[in-house]
Amino acid sequence: MPQLNVDTRDTLYVARQPILDARGQVFGYELLYHVEGDEAASPRLLDLAAARVLTDAVLNVGLDTLTGGRPAFLNLSRSLLLEQAWRLLPPGAAVFELHQHVAVDEEVMEACAALHAAGYALALGDVALESDSIAVLPYVRFAKVDMLATPAAAEVAERLRPSGIRLVAENVEDAEAFDAARAAGYALFQGHYFCRPRMCSAAAVPARHVAYVQLLSALNRPDLTVSEVEDLVKHDLSLSYRVLRCINSAAFGLRREVHSIRQAIVLLGLAPIRSWASVWCLAGLNTGGTSELVTVSLIRARCCELLAAHLVASDEVAELFLIGLCASLDAMLGRAMEEAVADLPLSVDAKAALLGHPNTARRLLDAVMAYERGDWTGATEAAARVGLTGAMLAAAYTDALRWARELSRAD
Repeated sequence: MPQLNVDTRDTLYVARQPILDARGQVFGYELLYHVEGDEAASPRLLDLAAARVLTDAVLNVGLDTLTGGRPAFLNLSRSLLLEQAWRLLPPGAAVFELHQHVAVDEEVMEACAALHAAGYALALGDVALESDSIAVLPYVRFAKVDMLATPAAAEVAERLRPSGIRLVAENVEDAEAFDAARAAGYALFQGHYFCRPRMCSAAAVPARHVAYVQLLSALNRPDLTVSEVEDLVKHDLSLSYRVLRCINSAAFGLRREVHSIRQAIVLLGLAPIRSWASVWCLAGLNTGGTSELVTVSLIRARCCELLAAHLVASDEVAELFLIGLCASLDAMLGRAMEEAVADLPLSVDAKAALLGHPNTARRLLDAVMAYERGDWTGATEAAARVGLTGAMLAAAYTDALRWARELSRAD
């Protein structure tokens, strides 16, 4: 059973929110952060949080783990901008974001010019045409506009498009908002819209979807044996191909090719095969969402699995993994969750959790989902209701990011 390594020192909460292009591909990730005790939001404490993201999180956790090799969008306070904290990272690794509440004066203009001249990318957040902050636009590569707080979002896009600045629509919460922002000329999109289903017609669920759902559930049975995994994988041609391709890749450096699924399982171990097969099943189900939806689901699943070890019996942990994995099944299938889980052979409590009914599994899932949104108060309160701490959540999320990254490399 996976173990959770919790650091009991001052907890740094770090999550990420994807920034997608119009095709649903990930362009980069905004890093969301919080330090315990910053409820007062004093400038000094917020600077400390930002500095710790640049050091503890980025350098210790690893920028590649946090962003998968894509740009990290990081907020800069006035003092961190003037102190050139951005030089802690190489130019191509990050986009530094300046919000409109930072007063633009001669010092800020000079610092933005220096950042730009050094090859770093600057984003201007919360853009409003009447704000003094637009004075820094000559040094800006990205302009972020809050779709919920900016009634004139289309006008902002029309004014800024000729400058060549890439427009990022923030707080895009549903498919309709995404369509409107794209039509207005926005190129990048940030929000929870991709986790929400676009409902399709009431046609029958394709047989291959039902098969993937049943396979996904079977793979996560706690008492699964090597022979049973072999049988499950062998009966799906695409899974067999992926497993054999993976074991014969250069990453494993085997002298002889492996042609047997059983031999692959013996060489790799049962746990990696189950994890990979679960991922591939989920990818096969994901016909209605972006590829990032699979990544988000993996991170949720791993978080739930790690935290469940503190809450339930060992034979129930696998079901918590499956609950986290399937929490966005409605978005993947473009169906209401009631329909999406109908063919899942889950317990009554597990189905209730996926349908939003309050129980231990649902509270755990709510805590994990609040954390990934950067809702630190909601996350710690939900965690406390099941006897977990914020530090446990932070540790689980960091571990899950590493685990999902390794899994993506193995595919």
